[in-house]
This record gives sequence, C-alpha cells and structure tokens, in this order.
Amino acid sequence: MTQQRGKMVNAFDPASLAALAPEEQAAIERRIRLLGPAYRLFYQTPVQVSEGRGTRLFDRQGQEYLDAYNNVVSVGHAHPRVVEAVQRQMSTLCTHTRYIQDGILDFAEQILPTLGGTIGASGHIMFTCTGSEANDLATRIAMHKTGRRGIIVTREAYHGNSYLTAGYSPSLGTSSPLGTWVRRVNAPDSYRHDPAELGRRMAAEVTATAAELARQGDGLAAFIADSLFSSDGVYDNPAVLGPVAEAVRAAGGLFIADEVQSGFGRSGDKMWGFQRHGLDPDIVTMGKPMGNGYPVAAVALKHDVVAAFGRDTRYFNTFGGNGVAIAAAHATFDVLRDEGLQENARLRGEQIRSAIQQLASRFDKIGDVRGAGLYIGVEMVSDPEAKTPDADEATRIVNALRERRVLISATGPDANVLKIRPPLVFSEADVDWLLNDLEAVLASA
Repeated sequence: MTQQRGKMVNAFDPASLAALAPEEQAAIERRIRLLGPAYRLFYQTPVQVSEGRGTRLFDRQGQEYLDAYNNVVSVGHAHPRVVEAVQRQMSTLCTHTRYIQDGILDFAEQILPTLGGTIGASGHIMFTCTGSEANDLATRIAMHKTGRRGIIVTREAYHGNSYLTAGYSPSLGTSSPLGTWVRRVNAPDSYRHDPAELGRRMAAEVTATAAELARQGDGLAAFIADSLFSSDGVYDNPAVLGPVAEAVRAAGGLFIADEVQSGFGRSGDKMWGFQRHGLDPDIVTMGKPMGNGYPVAAVALKHDVVAAFGRDTRYFNTFGGNGVAIAAAHATFDVLRDEGLQENARLRGEQIRSAIQQLASRFDKIGDVRGAGLYIGVEMVSDPEAKTPDADEATRIVNALRERRVLISATGPDANVLKIRPPLVFSEADVDWLLNDLEAVLASA
C-alpha cells in the first residue's frame, strides 16, 4: 500500500465499520482484536477470501473475484505443479543449508545463467525467506564491501520492512523514519519530463547526492532501485538506469537491482527488469513471486562483491534455502518456462495497455498509461493539461471495481496511479473481464 501525506490509501478505515453488514463487522472486529492495530485491510469494503485458483479468488459464499493485483502467486493461485513439489519435498526432507543437498545446487545452476553479465557467468546466489531479508543482506554486503553506509533510493521507494530496509523505504510514510544515511532522488517521471532526458537527469541527481553523502562522512555504499519504479508510480522507460549505474560506480558505490517486483518475466520483454536497462548489476535481489506464495527469496551477486564479506563474517539463515523453499522456487521457475508465461505477460500487457489508451481518448481523467508486460500504471488526473494528480478518482475506481469483484490497487506518491499487476497466467478472458468492468466504472463517474 502507498501512503499519501501520512494516510494509507486503498485501506479500510475502521471508523466506517458501522456501515458494513453485521457479519462483516464481526469478522473485522475479531481481526482487530486478535491481530492488533498495525495490520491493514484493502478496500472500503474489505474482501474475505477462502480459496484461490489461477487468477481467481473465492469468498466463503463462493463468489468469484478476478485477481488483477497479486504478483506473489506469479504462476497463479494453487498451481498444481508447485503444490505437488512442496508436498513431495515436505514429506521427504526439510532442513537448512549446512548440509550438502542437490536441490539448492540444481536450482542455483538453473537460475544464475538467466541473470546474464558477470553474475550469470561467475556469480553466486544466497537464499533468504523474504525480499526484505534479501535487500537487508544485500545492503549489509554493500556496506561491508565499500566501507561506507550511504544509501540512495528513489523518492517513494519500497524495499522492505526489516529495521534496515524500512529505513530506506520512504513509501512507508512520514511516520516511518528514514536512516540518517539515506538520501532520495526523483524517479524518472516520463509523464512530466522528456523521456530522452530521464537517464541523464537521474544520473546527475545521483552524482550530486553521492557528493553530499561523501561530504557528510557517510559516503555511498549503494544505490538500490526497482527497475519498474513500482511505488513511485510505475515507470517503464528502458535504458534509464544505465547512466545511473555509471554515476553510482564513479562515486564508489554498488548498484543493487531490486527484482522483487519487476523480475521473473513480469516485464514481458525480459526475464529480469534490470536487463531492460542494459545493466550488469553488482547485486540482484529477488523475492515475492519466487515461490508462488511460499516464502523464498535470494541475493545474487558478483564474486568480488561478496568475497570480503564471506571471509570476514558468515551468513546463516535457518529457513532460507531449505529444501521445501527450493522445491517451490524450482517448480515455479519451471512453470514460468514451460507455460511461456514471460511471453504471455508481454501479449496480455500489450492488450491491456492498448485498450486503456483507447479509453483515454474518451475519458480525459486518464492522464497516462504506462508499464511493461503485466505491470501497468494508469495515472488519473483532474486536469489533463496541468497533469494534476487525482487520488480521489483513483480511489473511486479501485473500490468500484472491487464492488464488481475485480481487484486492483493504487500507487505513486499521490496515490493516483491505478496499479494493475495480475498473476502471469492472466488469460484473454481475464483481460476482457478487467477491461469491460474498467470501462463501466469510468463511464459511471
């Protein structure tokens, strides 16, 4: 969820509890009583779910919802090949990485070459449970390698919820403090700036910000970015990060590609989001969709980046890379390949963006349509000429679609960008359902 001026968006407001049906009130009150106040629910009328299959979710009454939001289940809810792999491995062995086991080595040999560049040729992979852990570990390694601690991120970035990663995740909001060693730069806003200048603009800002960190004694350890800039509002222009990587290395820092959201074929044209920018990152992190719902994540990195860290310290994670986690990851990766889901993401994404661009000619509140593959941002504006963000319209659309049992969300610093990010198995029929209901909701304003 994105936070706009300290308030969570696309989140249920407990103050409106009385407006819900008694059964819904009771369920939410029970949840608040047992789980406490820090958890949030999506939508003005929260969704209760009991089952998931493919791109569909079902509530306890058996009502069917179209899931156009969840990237965690990248190959679809309860994919039978992943379920079977997890069940088989759990009935065989589930233990940590301090024993020699073929599964983890087989998977490492499968995934590393897909990263290309130096990591793909001679790099290593280290396993964690979550993307937050992966980014936390990557940051620790970068700080150890460089002897510095400064981190640069984009203005509304989200990179995790550990103490360290929350310290450089400004999208968590103004009540979540950033580290004193953290600096922010603007995301490459292709809607408001010349796309041809985005890389140069961003690199210049990174250079100036790195100099500030050096002057204040922290220096630059790393720049970390999600190459689709998900929390910043979804910006897909390729080749932007190439000049940025040059600026980062000129300042003595490492480039960390956070592939938690943009990896595993989601962009359609490439397996990994950083590849769209022609990058050879120092570190790549991955998570969420890696195990199709099972908690598994990883850090892939160049040998020289981790050599001193491996010599001077050690890494151990009780559950990171255990046999069941690797079975889930391996099965998910096999499905992604065998079912052609990267190509499906490309085709279905093009279909969705093209149709919404046609809708934009009829509905001037659609200011911009962007994205890659099955990660799509639709920016809603109140004034197309001034490009004024319209968070209220985005909120209206998200909740009106929810009432039609179509699930999307919103993102961006002003919470005015519709976020469409379905499982990669999204079909043409799913696209039709999404577009038909989106058109109806737009016409109902």
